[in-house]
Amino acid sequence: MKTAIIFGSSCSQGNTSGLAHEVKKLLAADFYDLARYKIEPFDYHNKYQDDFLPLINQLLCYKKLIFASPVYWYAASAQMKVFMDRLTDLLNFHQRQGRRLRGKGVGLLATGIETRAPDSFEQMFKLTFEYLGMDYKGMGYCCTPDTFEITDHVTNVKNFANCMT
Repeated sequence: MKTAIIFGSSCSQGNTSGLAHEVKKLLAADFYDLARYKIEPFDYHNKYQDDFLPLINQLLCYKKLIFASPVYWYAASAQMKVFMDRLTDLLNFHQRQGRRLRGKGVGLLATGIETRAPDSFEQMFKLTFEYLGMDYKGMGYCCTPDTFEITDHVTNVKNFANCMT
């Protein structure tokens, strides 16, 4: 089975997209841009008219999942945060699908202006993956104060891709 990259950002052509597309090439992964899907915030009454469940059903076919988000104010993008919050659906309303997340290899990609990602950024993902029984492989992070130039990050990108194989 292949790897899927789940990308969430306000800028579909930004630095994190560049990083994710490089990893996509190395792993022959499929790419899902959350901007192309309508995903509503979590609703305790399970009343949705959106793309979350069909998207999750597609993603559950993959053995490995990579979440990619820029660091915005020490946290994930709003698009990624809404997607992560909706994983609650898999605990409350769709347990059969939720159980299928157990054991999946999962990684995290990020870019930001700091030399290293803040602990708070990675922690939300790590704790969620742990709670869901997923096998967290680690984070690939690139400091991109201006624009993403792959030549500046080849080693980091290759190291991350290797940990996901």
